[in-house]
Amino acid sequence: MSSGIDHLIINSPYEEPQQRWEYNHNRMAFELAEGRRPSGYTVASTTKKLVNDLGVFVQIPLVNKVRGRVKEWRENGFQGVSGVTKQLLEHWRDSEARQNRFSFCQLEAIETLIWLAEAPDAEKVGVDIPSDGGEINRICSKMATGTGKTIVMAMLIAWQSLNKINYPTKKGFAKDFLIVAPNLTVRSRLSVLVPAGEGNYYDAFEIVPLSLREQLRQSKVVVRNWYALAWDTEEKIAKKRSVDKRGEKSDEAYAREVLGELANSKNFIVINDEAHHAWRIPAGAKLSRDEKKDAEEATIWIGGLDRLNKARGVQTVYDFSATPFIPSGKNSTYENLFGWIVSDFGAHTVTHIMGLRAFFSQLLCEQVVGRGLRRTSYDVDKETGLFSPEYVNIFGVPFAFMPHESPKDSEVKPTALTRQ
Repeated sequence: MSSGIDHLIINSPYEEPQQRWEYNHNRMAFELAEGRRPSGYTVASTTKKLVNDLGVFVQIPLVNKVRGRVKEWRENGFQGVSGVTKQLLEHWRDSEARQNRFSFCQLEAIETLIWLAEAPDAEKVGVDIPSDGGEINRICSKMATGTGKTIVMAMLIAWQSLNKINYPTKKGFAKDFLIVAPNLTVRSRLSVLVPAGEGNYYDAFEIVPLSLREQLRQSKVVVRNWYALAWDTEEKIAKKRSVDKRGEKSDEAYAREVLGELANSKNFIVINDEAHHAWRIPAGAKLSRDEKKDAEEATIWIGGLDRLNKARGVQTVYDFSATPFIPSGKNSTYENLFGWIVSDFGAHTVTHIMGLRAFFSQLLCEQVVGRGLRRTSYDVDKETGLFSPEYVNIFGVPFAFMPHESPKDSEVKPTALTRQ
């Protein structure tokens, strides 16, 4: 049976998607549909057990509402933004002047964050971003692996810093940033976000106009591994065999130790990379053994940010993640998504085509497939304006449903090895 897909790539990376592949459950094949796919995610269905059952698609209402508002705001010339913000927006979209064009998903992600901060309040009526259950203001950008989250982080730092430097009394902006990474490898990679650092992204990707680059160096960016947020509780101190029995650090002492160069900063901004590691345990959740290990890390991460907020005041926490789900302790038909997601350019299109049934979970599906989404070439075909297809092998995931780019009259035969 043919998958119905005669060409995988149907949209330009530099424009809002105009078409999408939709799965027809009755025909068990994909069909080309007009318009952009709504924001959402897929959970395993409870009624069907077919190997080619892709599960149930669940929309994310907040993202779909915000997405439409941001599009209209963009088309109307970004009303309400400061002069510096307008200069940055025009600079980022000047495709003729720049060597490295930004993709639509990167521009939409940063424009959404700017819209929330600078668009007239009248445009945001009815847009209420839920809390994570604590006192910190969190905003999440859901971006699939390979979509360029680090570049968007650099845009965020440039936008916030340059506005704070040029309009020091204007509320809502900051020029001090704490970036929290999930491990040492990622922490090292995020050093490109330090404005004065060698190989920084601001220069490499022309994120800031030449006239503003010297100003950007006034900002401070500190990158920490999440474990730097750990602290000894009174219980842990009591169990120590050491003679040193000094009590738990005060929030002030803790903040100075963690923040380092930012020790005297107040109302700074936190950027969480791989933010799905930072969450509060849901009330009544019955977690598995592995989930309990994740919960320990999450408690340290989010608990540390709570302490910093008490000591110094955190203006906003910007979360970036491809899979912003909280372990729910429930079965695979339920996914506990971050409620504060405001933009979404996820991998569900790709994982939808790959097939969800083998993974049983959108979270696991994106984590497994996501590593294969990093392109080796970003050169666009001059005739079509599209990327050329690239393929990766995924080993050890046996399932039969594997539609791929092929002539319409071809047949896809089941195999124990998934190749896409």
